[in-house]
Amino acid sequence: MATGRTHRPATRSRGIPEATVARLPLYLRALTALSERSVPTVSSEELAAAAGVNSAKLRKDFSYLGSYGTRGVGYDVEYLVYQISRELGLTQDWPVVIVGIGNLGAALANYGGFASRGFRVAALIDADPAMAGRPVAGIPVQHTDELEKIIEDNGVSIGVIATPAGAAQQVCDRLVAAGVTSILNFAPTVLSVPDGVDVRKVDLSIELQILAFHEQRKAGEEAEAAGSDGSGPVAAARQESAEQGPDGDVPAVMPA
Repeated sequence: MATGRTHRPATRSRGIPEATVARLPLYLRALTALSERSVPTVSSEELAAAAGVNSAKLRKDFSYLGSYGTRGVGYDVEYLVYQISRELGLTQDWPVVIVGIGNLGAALANYGGFASRGFRVAALIDADPAMAGRPVAGIPVQHTDELEKIIEDNGVSIGVIATPAGAAQQVCDRLVAAGVTSILNFAPTVLSVPDGVDVRKVDLSIELQILAFHEQRKAGEEAEAAGSDGSGPVAAARQESAEQGPDGDVPAVMPA
């Protein structure tokens, strides 16, 4: 199997839109689940539902891969798994380093999904001297002083940053200087990188804030709905106000 330095995916040179590239892993996950159940073919509608997209968008995405399926039969599951894996560069070995082995870094090191998708954790790196030599997920942690040598020895082109925000940019600069050209950033900060370096950011707190916004909006809609149907405290307050006159307890319309 080739290593990460020998070949880079040709998605950009083939003109595949970034939005399509972002959906390919969703299709691959759904297809892998079908393959594990020995499902030979799948329709665009079934696959789209499993991936959480609409079927028209799926067919458009697959047209960029040169895959159009067979009318009345659908798509060959195994071939699509291979085709998408090849396009994403997952038919080769990608050595990865994780920098910052705190709670999050350790959890990432223990995640089994990396290896099954072609990503080999080549090294774990941390700035704390007390961590050096300590095994995490069966891999001994190495000190940041060895970062450049580790990257060179392992042919690493993908780095994962799981450090505190204050240390992330310095780590990023060292990774890039050592030859890393793709970075997955879990630190809660925006990284500055030169042209030719790709950064994907994962910020869990931002995702939670977005969910909080939607929860607040749903709560407001529920309260408004409760008020409009004549029930709930808002409706009761409106009804009480309507029954009172300008002086409070005096009815606005006196009986004849």
